[in-house]
Amino acid sequence: MNDLSITRGERTRVEIVEAAYCLFLEQGYHGTSMRQIAQEAGIAVGGIYNHFSSKEEIYLAVLRDHHPYHEVLPAMNAAEGETLEAFVRDAAMRMVAMLDRRKDFLNVMFIELVEFNGQHISYLFDLIYPQLIAFSGRFMQDQDRLRPVPTPVLVRAFIGLFFSYIITDLLIGTQMPQEMQVNALDHFIDIYLHGILIDTGKPGA
Repeated sequence: MNDLSITRGERTRVEIVEAAYCLFLEQGYHGTSMRQIAQEAGIAVGGIYNHFSSKEEIYLAVLRDHHPYHEVLPAMNAAEGETLEAFVRDAAMRMVAMLDRRKDFLNVMFIELVEFNGQHISYLFDLIYPQLIAFSGRFMQDQDRLRPVPTPVLVRAFIGLFFSYIITDLLIGTQMPQEMQVNALDHFIDIYLHGILIDTGKPGA
């Protein structure tokens, strides 16, 4: 949507959300007042209530508009590969690269978990779920080679494993010994695809 196609009211709403987003990242949700949001957006406090009924409603708009799923899930769904291995590798690398550009997502996540005890997670999940279903369908391109694991669990494991890669890299990356860093993403991908146990060919192995 370009500037010529939005109304003044829509533009003001965007400015409120952007102002709140910057302040929430800097000060947290509870540390930010409506007056500060109004001042940052360049409007009167009363003007906010023409667009939002409460600070929490502004937070939900921030969560919806700035959550990295907007970039991450389309990137994952755009992954290519003639085999399942190639697809998973491409999808994982796209996910990691996109989240690496959105380091602010940790702040957004911590605000939700720490200040709201995760009460808006179900709201987010409802937004994300249709794109997760689209992504899960890609696993069926090589269904005969898959172990009998429910596809939604395969997707959950994919997101969990590579999200943990990003989190550990952001939080302790510079403190990790070299052997924990070299080709780490390749190893994560290999673990996702093949596990950690050597296939000995023995029953139960």
